[in-house]
Amino acid sequence: MEQIIISDITIDVVRKAIKNIHLAVYPPGGRVRIAAPFQVNEDAIRLFAISKLGWIKRRQRKFEGQERIPQREYQYRESHYFQGKRYLLNIIEADAPPRVVLKSKTYIDLYVRHGTSIAKRHEIMNEWYRFQLKRQIPELIDTWERKLNVKVSEWQVKLMKTKWGSCNIGKKRIWLNLELAKKPIRCLEYIIVHEMVHLRERYHNDTFLYYMDTFLPNWKQLKTELNKLPVSHAEWNY
Repeated sequence: MEQIIISDITIDVVRKAIKNIHLAVYPPGGRVRIAAPFQVNEDAIRLFAISKLGWIKRRQRKFEGQERIPQREYQYRESHYFQGKRYLLNIIEADAPPRVVLKSKTYIDLYVRHGTSIAKRHEIMNEWYRFQLKRQIPELIDTWERKLNVKVSEWQVKLMKTKWGSCNIGKKRIWLNLELAKKPIRCLEYIIVHEMVHLRERYHNDTFLYYMDTFLPNWKQLKTELNKLPVSHAEWNY
């Protein structure tokens, strides 16, 4: 990937078929990315980055203060999130198949056999998150297929370390990050709409932004909300 360094800040540069230069600073680590038209030379990109240096540093400082979730150990009363709400984990040892139950507004019950490892508890919780997320997605896709006049041929959920979602435009396939099960449904909907809009416009250009503004006018607020939510020990960005 093409990169430039301005004032000790490394900036990723991506060339695209767009008209204008776009700048973004991604949580949680403050990674900086510039999307630039193919015809814009490096000097012009450097001048643009220098002009935005103050804004870049302010955004990075903001992300430094974002709440981080330590790596989970799946112990009693440990904090876990589901659909944007914080729950306490209640470990129940039982000689029966493992399961997860959302018991109340306070607790998530994790039923496991005695001696179940942390890795296995993590696997059980992730499968529960996957099941819950897959229950939410179809209705949202159906709704937005009608609104956007597009068709999703296939969608899947997987754990991704670099993005909240992706879209294979040729195959009309959407992938959604398993971590979205922990976020508010409105944030999940924003990511689904974002990926489905790519079925109308491949690039993050002015046309793409026009569709987002038209069909989901509050998308910028939802993006900000998603980026302000506690992030896991792994780095997610969008």
